[in-house]
Amino acid sequence: MNKSVAVTGMGIISAIGNNTAANYNSLISGKHGISTPEVLKTIYKHLPVGEIKISNESIAKKLNLPENHSYTRAALLGALAVKEAIFQANLKLDGDTGFISGTSVGGMDATETYFKDFSEGKTDNNRFIRAQHPGFTTEKIAEYFEVNGFVSTISTACSSGANAIMLGARMIKTGKLKRVIVGGTDCLTKFTLNGFNSLMILSNEQCKPFDENRKGLNLGEGAAYLVLEAEEEINGKPVLGRISGYGNANDAFHQTASSENGEGAFLAMQKALKTAGIPVEKINYINAHGTATKNNDKAESAALERIFSNKLPDFSSTKAFTGHTLAASGALEAVYSLLAIQNEQVFPNLNFSNPMLNPGFIPVTNLKEKPIDYVLSNSFGFGGNCTSLIFSKNGI
Repeated sequence: MNKSVAVTGMGIISAIGNNTAANYNSLISGKHGISTPEVLKTIYKHLPVGEIKISNESIAKKLNLPENHSYTRAALLGALAVKEAIFQANLKLDGDTGFISGTSVGGMDATETYFKDFSEGKTDNNRFIRAQHPGFTTEKIAEYFEVNGFVSTISTACSSGANAIMLGARMIKTGKLKRVIVGGTDCLTKFTLNGFNSLMILSNEQCKPFDENRKGLNLGEGAAYLVLEAEEEINGKPVLGRISGYGNANDAFHQTASSENGEGAFLAMQKALKTAGIPVEKINYINAHGTATKNNDKAESAALERIFSNKLPDFSSTKAFTGHTLAASGALEAVYSLLAIQNEQVFPNLNFSNPMLNPGFIPVTNLKEKPIDYVLSNSFGFGGNCTSLIFSKNGI
């Protein structure tokens, strides 16, 4: 039996496209989705974000939801992405189907909007009070698709989506589930924009991952999900790629900063390679976490140097396209990793011009054609929660 777990469907919505095809077209044409806030009502109009220019009302209509629905923006975006993934996989939803979703803000966009109403005793929007809990978002998406089997939420900051994928793959491999929908969703909120701004890690221009003159990150929003299926369930379906390795580690160095030597990132990559059972030389492309903050890019570079020494394969960060979508980022970049494998292309690291002084790594800055069998995708979260996934063309 194949050691890897098959991916039979994927769906995505981000600032660069409302489905997988649109995202791919933006990636190969170098078209970013960074703009200023319009849907999000904020005083920080000058801060660039990766915003999806579709209102909640429009998404609700696409999903045929009633006017008095309780779907927050994260749940709406998530439902759109899951719908595409299910359609592509031609998935049969039953009691053996699981749903694991990662999110950090959950439905906070609704609770911050209606907070004054709650505090003043107005009851018109009380249905959104529960949305403050991240699990509410997962429950609403599961409810929409009538998934009644195993349903779980992971909230480990920016590694949430990747951890959802890892957990789903593990449950398939251990026989706990036959098929599972995995990924993550997060939307822009005042809380996150204000919070990251208070940490002084937001850039007032388009972000520059791995550039010596990087100023910080751009926040984004989006959702992406994969359908994972056990080998005996595929029955001739097209396999988009496989999950061959995964690893999670937590160096617990700081609430928001990475350790200078990238210990957590190093351990996560090391574990992923061990799980996949492949040497570092097999990795053809690294989809880096690459947030464009001073701390993250330095720490990730240090970890990459420790893992790959002087034989670093092609790498890039796609966050200059979408912004940092927090809990959804690992899921978005899982889709991009699979697209890289399918199309044998390395997507460019936008806005790069000056290598970091140490170690001086230079990412791929233009679309590059090459054979790709293995992609390493990194997702590192606040609190030191680091996850690495290895996607493969055929598995081992």
